[in-house]
Amino acid sequence: MKKFIPLLVVGTALIAGCNQETSTNAGSTPATTASPAVDKADAVAVVNGQYISKSSLETLEKEIAERSHGQTFPKEKLVEELVQRELLVQDALQKQLDKSPEFIAQLEAAKKSLLTQAVLQNFIKANPVTDAEIKAEYDNKVAAEKGTEYKARHILVKTEAEAKKLITELNKGADFAKLANKHSLDAKESQNGGDLGWFSAAQMVAPFSEAVAALEKGKYSKEPVKTQFGYHVILKEDSRPVTPPPLEAVKEQLTPFMQRKKVQGMIETLRNQAKVEVLVPLTEEKPKTEAAPAEQPAAESAKPAEGAATETAPAAPAEPAKTEEPAPAAPAEPKK
Repeated sequence: MKKFIPLLVVGTALIAGCNQETSTNAGSTPATTASPAVDKADAVAVVNGQYISKSSLETLEKEIAERSHGQTFPKEKLVEELVQRELLVQDALQKQLDKSPEFIAQLEAAKKSLLTQAVLQNFIKANPVTDAEIKAEYDNKVAAEKGTEYKARHILVKTEAEAKKLITELNKGADFAKLANKHSLDAKESQNGGDLGWFSAAQMVAPFSEAVAALEKGKYSKEPVKTQFGYHVILKEDSRPVTPPPLEAVKEQLTPFMQRKKVQGMIETLRNQAKVEVLVPLTEEKPKTEAAPAEQPAAESAKPAEGAATETAPAAPAEPAKTEEPAPAAPAEPKK
């Protein structure tokens, strides 16, 4: 009796591979599925009279290599995987599972997904990003960006009083790094003397970056710097002008970005040309609340609403909505 192939193959190739069978013929299915005929000479196995093509084995080998980062499996195991897949397909067809409403709905959704990918790939192929476009984007967005990077340390505490106490200790000659290790709430930097390394102003919240820019090299802030994280004492260690990276260093990142811009433009054109009517409400109506009792105690009415939002750190700027593309752009570095 044949042993089942490893879980890696079953878990990744079988389940994920099923989505590709309709387009790659990864395992010839019974005639009722109207799959292209496979000759015996072009087959690797036959299951109940149905041939499994050599191309399906090649597809599976590539699929496994991609999903397992180059790991390969014996051909015997891959062929057995295709045999098991074919047995499952035949059994499903015999039970007429392909005629169930759930299957038909999933098949239609898969078809739309594949068509979406196909039209985007077709558009990108017909409208490739040119070197001239990349150079123009580089000159406009990368080379034109000139600024300053800063190297600093900080100590983060909860209250202004704590920050002022630390400044008093620094005025008496205390070591900044030692104070940071002992008092800073910033867990990452507090283990390294509050060192923030090199950063641009855009990487920090405005009050912090403005305070760093205003400090002289080697000086610390004489007044606490308040942000939504708490109160900071900042030591500016150095600064340097920002040197834009060369074009070749960012070309691979600019290419998918330019592809996204082109795709987004194409989608916007389709949207503007289409007649679209939204038939459902886009915002949820808030339920009506009953009026508070007239004799509600003042202390109760003064309490904040349960679950009320508290001040939190702002999220990093989100990138534009992504569409299908060959490679994603590098994620933006989050603000501290």
